[in-house]
Amino acid sequence: MTESSSTLYIDGEWVPSSDGGTRTIICPADGTEVGVVAEATGEDVERAILAARKAFEARTWVETPAAERGDFLIRVSDALLERKDEFARAEALDTGKRLVEAEGDMDDIAACFRYFGKIADQSPGRLVDAGDDTVISRVVHEPVGVCGMITPWNFPLLQAAWKIAPALAAGNTFVLKPAELTPHTAILIMDVLDELGLPAGVANLVLGDGAVVGAPLSSHPEIDLVSFTGGLVTGRRIAESAAHGVKKVALELGGKNPNVVFADADFDAAVDNALNAAFTDSGLVCSAGTRLIVQDTIAERFVDEVVRRAGDIVMGGPFDEKAETGPLISKEHRDKVTDYVQRGIEAGARLRVGGHWGGEEHQDGFFYAPTVLDQCDRENPAVIEEGFGPVITVETFSTEAEAIETANHTEYGLAGAVWTSDAGTANRVSRRLRHGTVWINDYHPYLPQAEWGGFKSSGVGRELGPTGLEEYTEAKHIYQNTEPAVTGWFPQK
Repeated sequence: MTESSSTLYIDGEWVPSSDGGTRTIICPADGTEVGVVAEATGEDVERAILAARKAFEARTWVETPAAERGDFLIRVSDALLERKDEFARAEALDTGKRLVEAEGDMDDIAACFRYFGKIADQSPGRLVDAGDDTVISRVVHEPVGVCGMITPWNFPLLQAAWKIAPALAAGNTFVLKPAELTPHTAILIMDVLDELGLPAGVANLVLGDGAVVGAPLSSHPEIDLVSFTGGLVTGRRIAESAAHGVKKVALELGGKNPNVVFADADFDAAVDNALNAAFTDSGLVCSAGTRLIVQDTIAERFVDEVVRRAGDIVMGGPFDEKAETGPLISKEHRDKVTDYVQRGIEAGARLRVGGHWGGEEHQDGFFYAPTVLDQCDRENPAVIEEGFGPVITVETFSTEAEAIETANHTEYGLAGAVWTSDAGTANRVSRRLRHGTVWINDYHPYLPQAEWGGFKSSGVGRELGPTGLEEYTEAKHIYQNTEPAVTGWFPQK
């Protein structure tokens, strides 16, 4: 896909790595080469950070009226939709996900840019009543400064958009480091920003390994905020690194998400959405509902139907029209999922379906079949750990109180769902779940105008919604005395 190694975008210019290093990107569905991109060095990252600092201090973008910044983001949305096929194909090749899923992602990304474009001039600032007619007191929100952004490989451009759009809306500059395995849509969105005339240095792109390229974005003194989406272990390291510089952090660190099904739920809808919750995008979704928690009176019948339908799911590559789910991102990740399932079985779980790499036609890619582990104890490692793959674990409950306690028995708190026909049950349980998003009789929908983020170890801060914009600002109190006078506190002598 890429024909040039000049794929770093620094200070308004497309440049190669300072040492000429490159990385070959392959499609995880079949191992074919997608393209060759530059592999940044520490020197490249330094240049990008300093370019972002220079652009912020120049204040060209900061002082662009908020309404104009918003109009720019709406033009980004329009440009992305005009090139939707190009973007979706690039995302599908990098990730291996089905083209239809990548196309849906592009619609969501365009909606994200449009939303933040529309609210860019809706300042949360306010006047404060000082109780004194001679005083004008106001709170304003100003851009935080230079933002470091580190994004994952499961939704490469979507996760980048959730950060880029509010950061630009608020008047910040940034350095983006996408996952090293899935860089192409990050390159394309930088091309859009460049073509639309974003001032040099406002947006910068560095590609490469996290240890070399990502680490400086949380530790460099010229970074004011670091926003990271990814695993808990890496997130903790980033938080620790950022703490030394007392930087603002925004962390979305995944989840172990309960999908709670009561006996009075719409059976067919709950079964269908249990599959959707866990196996969409090959289960490579931070909010995937992989903890299936079913009321004991319907558990056997319900799980049997989930198992039957899971066994019928067709795996395939991005452009296979028969495919219903795709591969994992890499051999290394497939090995992790394989080990995760094996440890779950060794701890007492019963393998009902899946647990393998597919058939002969799947051996060139990194596929893992939709899997169901039944009869899981709550201390089973497959229940406790985020497997990040197409694997459902099954637990049961008898009472509402037990359902709530079981669903909250996790260090994570990103998302969850409740399935019931009783409005009272739905309201009580949804309010008691310690998770940042709770669906009632549905799974996965989100809105750019509603906040997204987690409780507990699932992260710090929120993306999307008005709060998602405020994350990229600092509140400042300005107190103005309109009738200055001598205080007499220290009398003249």
